[in-house]
Amino acid sequence: MKAVVWHGTKDVRVEEVPDPRIEQATDAVIRVTSTNICGSDLHLYEPLGAFMKPGDVLGHESMGIVEEVGSEVGDLSVGDRVVIPFQVCCGHCWMCEHGLQSQCETTQVREQGTGATLFGYSELYGSLPGGQAQYLRVPQAQYTHVKVPDGPADDRFVYLSDVLPTAWQAVAYADPEPGGTLLVLGLGPIGDMACRIALQRGVSRVIGVDRVDARLARARERGVETIDLREVDEVGDAVRQLTSGRGADAVVDAVGMEAHGSPVAKAGHKLVGMLPDAVAKPLMTTVGIDRLAAFYSAIDAVRRGGTISLSGVYGGMTDPMPMMTLFDKQVQIRMGQANVKRWVPDILPLLTDDDPLGVDGFATHHLPIEQAPEAYRTFQAKEDGMVKVVLSPHASTA
Repeated sequence: MKAVVWHGTKDVRVEEVPDPRIEQATDAVIRVTSTNICGSDLHLYEPLGAFMKPGDVLGHESMGIVEEVGSEVGDLSVGDRVVIPFQVCCGHCWMCEHGLQSQCETTQVREQGTGATLFGYSELYGSLPGGQAQYLRVPQAQYTHVKVPDGPADDRFVYLSDVLPTAWQAVAYADPEPGGTLLVLGLGPIGDMACRIALQRGVSRVIGVDRVDARLARARERGVETIDLREVDEVGDAVRQLTSGRGADAVVDAVGMEAHGSPVAKAGHKLVGMLPDAVAKPLMTTVGIDRLAAFYSAIDAVRRGGTISLSGVYGGMTDPMPMMTLFDKQVQIRMGQANVKRWVPDILPLLTDDDPLGVDGFATHHLPIEQAPEAYRTFQAKEDGMVKVVLSPHASTA
């Protein structure tokens, strides 16, 4: 089958790899009909490359049709149309039963000290082949799926794999009051969708921050106030000017480790990327390597007694934290990988023909899988108005 394969920093290729097969009784194999490139895939494209191996199949946002099932997959059947959550989870451990599927005790990667196994996301999260491929093996398939109806195009449902639950959790963790102000840092896929969800949930004022014209325009079209990073010296000052000097009631950081405005950490990313894996891995896991400009902006811009919700991925272990400021401002911080299955019941009722979240037109680019390498380059460079890419594994440029 064709798959998007990692071969090195900024080197992904589309190659023929072996078809997946049933390995455990709880496995299923799906024919992938749509699979997305996620902003967090860009972390593997460059700064987290030390944890990748040449030949690793990328991707964790997929949906398709069940082709084959093991003997212990519950009511999952061949022919079912399913979205696959980005994390593998069992549904019966203590964590899953308490809505913390990203911490599933059955699939935790204990040798790395990390949570649930993720599709296509390096040895840190289990080295499980990802879904940017024509077929995908799904472990713990009795629970690691979301059945969706036939009829609407894939775009209606494919974002249940990651974008929708991640953005939903980001807003839920920020917990803005309906009459309050939510600040969203970064208007990539997660930030953009977080703005839409917040407005849908009745937050009266949503302010989005970015530096890319196309992303700012998309947000404004949905009723979001915007701050252009290129036009302000400090985000916090700009937010206070808009909020009578108080600051935002809640902030979603949808940027993470690769924020603009962190030149020293950016240089560190590039340096680590040039080192042998044996040297780079301990640096990544024991040293502060994140570009923290977005997080520092969140701390500055949130009002006293407010809440910060981190959905952008951070990877450093000793990043400098301004603890005095956080304590003095009485800031609450919530964070973590989205617990996909926890939020699906809240989100599915919105995926109707009315399409209040605008999922049908959310993707900026639909491409055959053969164009994935160029799409990765364009997405990282924030060019061509690219915000969200949906790949079609079974379409062909031939």
